[in-house]
Amino acid sequence: MFPTARRSRLSAVRALAIVAATLALAVGGLPGIASAHGSTTDAASRNFGCWQRWGTRHLDPAMQTQDPMCWQAFRANADTMWNWMSLFREGVAGNHQGAIPNGQLCSGGRTQGGRFASLDTVGNWTAKNVGRSFTMRLFDQASHGADYVRVYITRQGFNPTTQALGWNNLELVAQVGNRPASTWQQTNSPHAGVALNISVNAGSRSGRHIVYTIWQASHFDQSYYFCSDVNIT
Repeated sequence: MFPTARRSRLSAVRALAIVAATLALAVGGLPGIASAHGSTTDAASRNFGCWQRWGTRHLDPAMQTQDPMCWQAFRANADTMWNWMSLFREGVAGNHQGAIPNGQLCSGGRTQGGRFASLDTVGNWTAKNVGRSFTMRLFDQASHGADYVRVYITRQGFNPTTQALGWNNLELVAQVGNRPASTWQQTNSPHAGVALNISVNAGSRSGRHIVYTIWQASHFDQSYYFCSDVNIT
């Protein structure tokens, strides 16, 4: 038989172990936010925008009427928003059009088993008002840096609320060459990392458009794809 004091210590240890296991299960059951990589945060990518507006109240029924495209995205797969920094595919080798079919640009060609497929849904996504000259902000939490970044805007006449996005709808308007992460701006928002600001000229465009950003990360062949909805005034 154990002495009384030793039995008490063992009971306390067991109790602490049970509490720790319970906490681990509780935490593990919560939606996880990606711990690395990045996204466009201004103008926000579709899934980052939904996470930013509704992440803390994703069960609020008001989303269904106030932000219906985010509502359908959360219903389809909430992980699309929790992992807003992870919309990438590997091994594309620069052949973006070959890897991603028309109608699937916003999801990176239904990458990662279709986790982001809801981002391709055509409809009235919440759009940011911008001028004809504006700045795109690309956030890089993992400090990958870039081999290049390419920014496209849909051609005038394309209607993102009724038409699926294809490659022939886009026009290249800005690009950045090799930029090591050490040259990006340090930031603590939305998380600690670095950010790259890219000047964009939309030309004579007006009204609703999609800004499509391709970020080719430098650490290895990992390509990121972001749809940002804007209203050019």
